[in-house]
Amino acid sequence: VQLQASGGGLVQAGGSLRLSCEANGSILRMSGMAWYRQAPGKEREFVASAPTDDRPHYLDSVKGRFSVSRDFAKNMVYLQMNNLRPEDTAVYFCNGYKTYWSDGRLKRNDYWGQGTQVTVSS
Repeated sequence: VQLQASGGGLVQAGGSLRLSCEANGSILRMSGMAWYRQAPGKEREFVASAPTDDRPHYLDSVKGRFSVSRDFAKNMVYLQMNNLRPEDTAVYFCNGYKTYWSDGRLKRNDYWGQGTQVTVSS
C-alpha cells in the first residue's frame, strides 16, 4: 500500500492542524495505522496509533492534545493536533503496519508515506 500524507504547515503555539493520510488501498487490510515524527537531529518517534483491534495509543506528551482517527470508506487516516507547542515541530510520517505470525514469531511489515512538515512558532 502507498501512503500520502498532507496537511502540515506553519502555525503559532496554541494553534491547531489536521494531518491527513490517504492510502491507495484498503486500510482495513492493515493491522493498524499510525503517525510518527522526526525532529531535526533526533530519531523518528512514535506519536499515535489506531490499531484495528484496540483503542488508540498516544505518546505521553501529546495525550489530550492529539487525536487519531480513520475513515475506512475513504481509506484515510487523520491526526488532529490541538494546542500545538514548539516542541511538536517535526516532519510527520504516516505509517501503516501489518502483523503476522511466522515460524512461531510475531512479525511486522511497515509501510511509510512521505513526511509532511509541521512547524510551530513560539
